[in-house]
Amino acid sequence: MLAAFDRLLQEPPGVTEQSGWRLRLLELLWFGLKEARACLFAGILFAAILLMPRNGIAGLPRYDLLLLIAVLSQAWLLWRKIETWDEFKAILVFHSLGFALEAFKVSEAIGSWRYPEFAYTKLMGVPLFSGFMYAAVGSYMIQAWRLLDLRVEHHPPYWMSWAVSVAIYINFFSHHFIPDLRVALAALALGLYARCTVVFRPLRRALRMPLALALVLIGFFLWLAENFGTLFGVWQYPNQFGAWATVHVGKWGAWSLLMMMSFSIVANLKHIKATIRLAP
Repeated sequence: MLAAFDRLLQEPPGVTEQSGWRLRLLELLWFGLKEARACLFAGILFAAILLMPRNGIAGLPRYDLLLLIAVLSQAWLLWRKIETWDEFKAILVFHSLGFALEAFKVSEAIGSWRYPEFAYTKLMGVPLFSGFMYAAVGSYMIQAWRLLDLRVEHHPPYWMSWAVSVAIYINFFSHHFIPDLRVALAALALGLYARCTVVFRPLRRALRMPLALALVLIGFFLWLAENFGTLFGVWQYPNQFGAWATVHVGKWGAWSLLMMMSFSIVANLKHIKATIRLAP
C-alpha cells in the first residue's frame, strides 16, 4: 500500500493535462502530501506519544512502550528499504547527539527540563526513546530530499557549514557557563546561507525557497510539536511543573539552529551531496 502511494506521489495520472490555477492547486496539494509522507517515522512516533496512556499498558511504563514502538518502526523502515543503511547510520548520529544533549539538559546541575515518569529504559534521567525524537528529524529531512527531488544551490563551503554547526551544538552546552552566543551564531548562519537556495519539485514545476527560511519554518513546526509533547506530560520545563504552559517561543529559535546543524549532517550523505552545488 505504501509503495502504491509512493508511485502515485511520483507519477500521478492526468497531471500533464492540467495547467493554470488547477496545476498550482495540485502543486500545493502534492507538496503537502509529500511533506506528510516524509514525516512517516516522525508521524508514527508523534501519534504514539499522543495516544499512549500516561499509565502505560499492561504494567509497562509508556516511556518503555514508546521506545519499543520507535525501535520496531525503525526496523520496519529498514526492512521495507524506505531508508537505506547509510541513511540509518546518519540517523544514528542524530540519535547519539540528541541523547547526549538530553542527558546534559536533564542533569541535576542544569535542570532545563525533566522526564517525570518512571521507566525501565531510563539512563541518566533520560528515557532512551527520546533520542528517536531527534532521529525522526533526520529521517524527515532524508525522506523529503528524495520525495521532493530536492537540490541546493549556492551552498557555502562544507568546512564553513560544519564549523558553524559544531559551534551551534557546543553552545547548547556552553551557554550555561559562559555568555549565550545564540544570537551571534544565528546571525552568522544567516549570513553564511544568505545565497543558499533550496530547489524542490512537488509535481511538475521546480520551486525555490531560501534555505534559511525553510529551516526556520521546520523549526516552527517542531516547536508546535514540542508544545503537544509537553501538554501530554511526556516531558516538562520548569514553568510547567505546576500547570501546563506553552513552551517559550525562544525554543523556536533553538530548533531552527538545530535544523541548520541537522542539515549539515544530512548533506554529508553521498547521494544527497551529489545534489548540492557549492557557491562559486
